[in-house]
Amino acid sequence: MTGDEASKGSDDMVIDEYEQKQGNLVPDGFNSHYLKVYYGKLFPYADIFKWMSYGNDGKHPACNQSYFSRREFSFTLDNEVYLRFQSFNSMSELENSVKEKCPVKIDIGPVYSVDPSKRHAYAQSGDNVFTPVERELIFDIDMSDYDDVRYCCSGADVCLECWPLMTIAIKVIDTSLRDDFGFSHILWVYSGRRGVHCWVCDGKARRLTNEQRAAIADYFRVYKGNENSHKKVSFTGLALHPFLARSYTEVLMDFFERKLLLSQEIFSTEERYEKILDMIPDPDQSITSELRGKWQEKRRTANSKDDINVVRWEQLKNMLQSGKHKVQGLRRCVEEIVFSFTYPRLDMEVSKHMNHLLKAPFCVHPKTGRVCVPIDPDHCEEFDPTAVPTLSNLLEQLNIGGLRAEVDNEWDRTSLGKSIRFFRSSFLQPLLKSCKEEMESSYNAKLQQSKNSFSCAKCPENHVECMVTIITCI
Repeated sequence: MTGDEASKGSDDMVIDEYEQKQGNLVPDGFNSHYLKVYYGKLFPYADIFKWMSYGNDGKHPACNQSYFSRREFSFTLDNEVYLRFQSFNSMSELENSVKEKCPVKIDIGPVYSVDPSKRHAYAQSGDNVFTPVERELIFDIDMSDYDDVRYCCSGADVCLECWPLMTIAIKVIDTSLRDDFGFSHILWVYSGRRGVHCWVCDGKARRLTNEQRAAIADYFRVYKGNENSHKKVSFTGLALHPFLARSYTEVLMDFFERKLLLSQEIFSTEERYEKILDMIPDPDQSITSELRGKWQEKRRTANSKDDINVVRWEQLKNMLQSGKHKVQGLRRCVEEIVFSFTYPRLDMEVSKHMNHLLKAPFCVHPKTGRVCVPIDPDHCEEFDPTAVPTLSNLLEQLNIGGLRAEVDNEWDRTSLGKSIRFFRSSFLQPLLKSCKEEMESSYNAKLQQSKNSFSCAKCPENHVECMVTIITCI
């Protein structure tokens, strides 16, 4: 029996023994015992290592062999012990540490100037050399930040009625990152419970300063209200910024009227529609009083066959955009209402600072047992957070798959296989191809520069142009 076969048999016996104690029932949610099996059989260590190395794991002379070892990993253990500044020299070191410690959460931090696990040694030297030098541009969007505009759930709860708010966030932010900023290598990941994470991995994104990150985050900032504000969004100027105008016409308005208006029944009760009336700039209360009067009427209207939310929204739009009332900012109020209900609400601090941690893809959320799988931004409307692989069903699939023919990878026997294949083909392979091209281009440019400098310095004739080149090279 080979070592792999012995390990496989041991894991299967562990599963069988545990199931016997539990009456052959696999827990629906998170279970630390099964997490150990997950890390032993399914977690894609090689893919995470290749991603975090950005091409610096080969033998090319331009490879930075210390790159991966300067990346911070943080582990949260089952007993709430928090281990920061973990670092590893290889994929096998990362894999062995994860299997040994079995963290309930793995967070990824920046690449530092020196090995983060040895930071204390550098601190004692008196030189302030321990500083983040590279980090993906990241975004964190949490459903609980939308609690004032969703009525189906609150807090950590999500359902298929409110989840489309995350879909809209992905569409708006992803399009802008690609079209407005020129980024290409963008990974969207389900957080495992109530939100989404975005990793922008282009070289120019990873090397952004904190000030540049803050500027990009502020570019997306529209929602500026708080729980005590009646008006969460306020636009000034004659027209929307082109990015906002595009988001409004291509995504937000259609989603608001076709989906959100009905799924959240925004105008269905007095409490709900009063929140919208409070957003209208109406000093003498003439507009809001007229609308309120219509909505409080008991008799049936000619449009009674239509949904009450649709009817009331059309009445509000017609009144605000008719030009009948000469109130400053009134025509823009429709846009502001739509943005208040639909526009992405980012955790700004996550994006602004290089040293912020973010949960690694393919972790298992300890509250739900769901795996943090990638989301395809081109088909994000098809993503169902309630149908992602969970720790329990993955191990059930492993047990069933164990009776079938062997496969190259354990995860190919489970529903996790689709997510890992997507991660590789749509994100990792194009990213690594770009990294190697950038590395080769940079290396060749340095070789050429060195060659030019050497040729100029050895010029046998006293040409003025050569002398100018020599001075420039020096």
